[in-house]
Amino acid sequence: MVVRKEKGNRKYLGTRRWGVGNIKNARGKGGRGGVGKGGKKGKWTYVTAKTPELIRTVGFAPWRPKKLKEITLRKIDMMLDESKDKATLEFKNCKVLSNGSLHKAAIIKASGFSESAIEKIKSAGGEAIKI
Repeated sequence: MVVRKEKGNRKYLGTRRWGVGNIKNARGKGGRGGVGKGGKKGKWTYVTAKTPELIRTVGFAPWRPKKLKEITLRKIDMMLDESKDKATLEFKNCKVLSNGSLHKAAIIKASGFSESAIEKIKSAGGEAIKI
């Protein structure tokens, strides 16, 4: 049988960096400063320091309407007792709930009303206006 020529790289076996120059060139991801993707660490620091409004803004998020704050007829009645001048109250981003009752007629403007709250306001002689 014919003896074949030995491979030329055999003399380099056991050495650390044959054919690659500096050892960091042969490390795969080794020349990137200990971070998986090159430069990610510095870019993230820039985002957190300079543009924090961009954090968690990529992709889709489920749309939900803003939840309205709640206010009861009992609290509204207490407000009417304290302020004797005003017969009109306005509540932005609030929903009026029917807990309690009104003793004075008042015009109440709010973003939402429960059905029973509207009935109680009208029975007291007031008016419920949806903003």
